Amino acid sequence: MVIVMYSLLHRNDELCDVVLEACGHGHPGGAESESAPPTIIAAHKVVLAAACPYFRFRFCIMSFCSYDIDGATLGLLVEYMYSGRLDIYETNVQCLLRTATILQLTCVRDACSRFLLEQLDATNCLGIASFAQTHNCTQLAHAAQMFTHQHFRLLIESEELLSMDVASFIELISDDRLTTEGEETVFEAVVNWVKYDPSRRASLPRVMEAVRLPLISQEFLLDRAYQEPLSPACIAMLCSVYHHMLKKEVTPGLSADWIRPRQPVPMSQLIMVVGGQAPKAISSVDTFDPDSQRWNSLAPLQQRRCRCGVVKAGDLIYAIGGFNGTARIKSVEIYDPRRDLWLTGPFMEARRSTLGVAVLDGCIVAVGGFDGSTGLCSAEMLDPRQGQWMALPSMTTRRSSVGVAAMNGVVYAVGGYDGQSRQCLNSVELYDTRANRWRIGEPLLEVRSGAGVAIYRDRLIAAGGHDGPVVRATMLSGDGWVYLPEMSVCRRNAVFAGFVFALGGDDGTSNLSSVECLEIDGVNQCWNTLQACTEMQQARSYCGVTLLPKI
Repeated sequence: MVIVMYSLLHRNDELCDVVLEACGHGHPGGAESESAPPTIIAAHKVVLAAACPYFRFRFCIMSFCSYDIDGATLGLLVEYMYSGRLDIYETNVQCLLRTATILQLTCVRDACSRFLLEQLDATNCLGIASFAQTHNCTQLAHAAQMFTHQHFRLLIESEELLSMDVASFIELISDDRLTTEGEETVFEAVVNWVKYDPSRRASLPRVMEAVRLPLISQEFLLDRAYQEPLSPACIAMLCSVYHHMLKKEVTPGLSADWIRPRQPVPMSQLIMVVGGQAPKAISSVDTFDPDSQRWNSLAPLQQRRCRCGVVKAGDLIYAIGGFNGTARIKSVEIYDPRRDLWLTGPFMEARRSTLGVAVLDGCIVAVGGFDGSTGLCSAEMLDPRQGQWMALPSMTTRRSSVGVAAMNGVVYAVGGYDGQSRQCLNSVELYDTRANRWRIGEPLLEVRSGAGVAIYRDRLIAAGGHDGPVVRATMLSGDGWVYLPEMSVCRRNAVFAGFVFALGGDDGTSNLSSVECLEIDGVNQCWNTLQACTEMQQARSYCGVTLLPKI
């Protein structure tokens, strides 16, 4: 009732106690002109301060900064502060996002990001990526870049690509993640880009160095490449490559980048989050689509589970052991994505919660955990084709809240908690299937229990966890542990997926719903907390996660 009255007062310009001045209409983010006088907006301080962190801060310190803000856009946002309603269109979304960023209106900024994401296609992905980077919309920028890499073939004649400057174009075609039918597609893109503006011919040799010419077929070089009006330097480059192709030799001094095959980003999968503690054990199952940034629900588990292990083996998802709110369990549930149905699987030999699981050569390995009375050093393996668990050699140390991953025929058991000594661990054990035994690996740089562990581009990653009283935000990378950037939030019992997504967990006080993402091989390595719209549908820790292909 109060806000309705304030809205009425605002509409009638009554009892207003602050006046906002912005650029004239029709000049989004730009300068005023004689034909467009400044826009004057009368409002109520209490409403602006309640709805907008920027105004609350400025009113408290009685200080204001001058920004080039479009009057029409500011008017829409002030009206939104009174009514809670805002119409977003293609014609106003960029001005709204820019102004919402200045005013710290996170909900409007997120809504604009979602709108742009839904509009993403081959005609605008480059522009959206650039705009998102400029305004620090990291999730939108990531999605637009992923779209660009995955649909590069559709872009080679697009106005946005043809209009790129030299440096940006070279950066794009140099990227390992481009999805193409062959390097010939990249060559075609270069030719189109040069023909679009003949003055670019002088830059052609430098641009052509980003094309991995040794990966182009001999037939294409003869039938297509030599027919283009290239510069003499480019012709010489092609001749050299073709000459060494015929001799089946590697060109002397050839850069490794020039002959390295591209590593396309696969069409994204769904991140599947299973069960968890919120704050009690739950049975809900949700998926997150990195492309649309949307959460959806799947069929729930047959029983509540937190602290369970979740893996994908073959086409099926396995939820293994855990805690059902009453007891530690050894039961297994198997999810069939085609039927959206959970079925009962073969029981483990031991009750295990806070266990670690991984898939090794098609078999599922369950490691350590807590059976309700003691921490476990035992391990067991399930061959899905046999449908029966079998015991494996035991580790040297009891480990609950252990992080587990498999790579190159080896299972890694990382850190955890030793209930016998009541100590968090920094030790690492490796199980080698060929030797059928555990051996000691290189210890972590600090003790960690409840860390998230995953394999990312042939690197073992351990992040978060705790060392007793302190919940960690630091991150390590295997094979000679080194520190990587810290997460923005301390997390233990969080889970990982895909591009190193950290989902949920707890910070030592409460469960988290936030999601962070890190691309480790990027130039500027840092964690980015994804926008509020990507948060999990409920805060949870001790959940399981895996990747689920889109059907």
